[in-house]
Amino acid sequence: MKIEPTSQSITEISADAIVVGIWDEKPLSGAAAELNRATNGAIEDLIGSKLVSAGSAKVTNILAPAGIKADVAVIVGLGKQDDFTAADAYQAAGAASRKLSDLPREKVAFFMDVDHMDHAIAGSMVGCVGQDVYRHEKKTNPIQTLVWATDDLKLIDDAQIVGESINLTRQLVNLPASDIFPESFAEQCVVTGKESGFEVEVWDEERLKKERCGALLAVAQGSAMKPRLVMMRYNGGPSDQKPLGLVGKGVTFDSGGLSLKPSDGMIDMKCDMAGAATVVGAMQAIAKLKLPVNVIGFTGLVENMISGTCYRLGDVVTARSGKTIEIRNTDAEGRLVLADTIDVAVEQEVGKLIDLATLTGACMVALGPNIVGLMTNDQPWADAVSTASKTAGEKVWQLPMDDEFAEQIKSNIADIKNTGEGRWGGAMTAGKLLEEFVQDTPWVHLDIAGPSFAAKPKAWIDAGASGCMVRTLIEVARQHA
Repeated sequence: MKIEPTSQSITEISADAIVVGIWDEKPLSGAAAELNRATNGAIEDLIGSKLVSAGSAKVTNILAPAGIKADVAVIVGLGKQDDFTAADAYQAAGAASRKLSDLPREKVAFFMDVDHMDHAIAGSMVGCVGQDVYRHEKKTNPIQTLVWATDDLKLIDDAQIVGESINLTRQLVNLPASDIFPESFAEQCVVTGKESGFEVEVWDEERLKKERCGALLAVAQGSAMKPRLVMMRYNGGPSDQKPLGLVGKGVTFDSGGLSLKPSDGMIDMKCDMAGAATVVGAMQAIAKLKLPVNVIGFTGLVENMISGTCYRLGDVVTARSGKTIEIRNTDAEGRLVLADTIDVAVEQEVGKLIDLATLTGACMVALGPNIVGLMTNDQPWADAVSTASKTAGEKVWQLPMDDEFAEQIKSNIADIKNTGEGRWGGAMTAGKLLEEFVQDTPWVHLDIAGPSFAAKPKAWIDAGASGCMVRTLIEVARQHA
């Protein structure tokens, strides 16, 4: 997929389709006014008859319009101009791109003179890429060339990097577990590092044993797919700057283990490595953007499967930090993988830490499918991450981390247990377990279980992986520089 600038007008450019944005409750202006003149007032007539909506991300196709060289004109609503955000830009362009992905198209030109155009360009790249990676007859057809009416070449280059990185994350999550397993995921990290400009270190099973990663290894021991831990190091900042640490949960398939999930709950569990995939996408973008910051990405990679060697309820495992954990539910495995991966990150002396994980269904119960849960041990760091997410147009909501949640994970036989008491507060008890391993490092935990993978498509993106929080991590890195 190529992104190109253009200085041509909508009446001059040759393309399969053009996209024009319109504001709600505002007179037509710019390219929209030009299209209206070219079509002898047809756009105003359609708006007046309510056949075209200016509501945010509302899309209308106009076939074979007079006065332009394209076969299709797409009118996309931008909502109210005074309230326009990065999320609106991303979703509006994504919705237009997705609408046009129904057929193979070589070239689509976007005329959207809006704030947050970089987010709009990234959205246009994401909207036309679907999850149908193995379908011979595609439902979603990537547009070969996306042309944007701007003369800002750096904006285009940077936005393309972001769009490609979101789509990398989405592809990793959308591929089945037969393709993406710990070893193949680690190999992809190595390839991405070489292409993007960051160093990669991979720990195999023997190294993990030498490093005493007992919690991660316990989860992995039931699978024929051997575990990995990957460190991705980008040195773009000064040598005396402590690196930002990004940790991703990488359970490449989660059967639940002996606490076996039902089929309906297991069908999408290839997505349980979305946290790790998000870290890889963010690392690619940060390195290619050459941000002046030091960052280390960490992914703990396992499969959680059933066999004669899988870990059991009632087992006690010893994490890398030396802390002992009683296993009360083998489907509460991601926090065990993260416990050891976070300990490695702390040992690498990261200055601040963010972990991302499809950790709990409880977070979705609390916040629904579209909002990321945030937990922290350091309020200023949480505020910084929340600010970055707002700038990036992604939704997070802070959840409490009261001491009562820590009381729920105390064990009678070990230091802690891997679940709380009953169903209540499950997102926070999981967060409290992770907090046991961060020591004094300022830390934010992002539970992305809801927004990272969708059963149904949205107007601006196909169902499946969303690539959520890649843009937020990029913004965190920018602000951290």
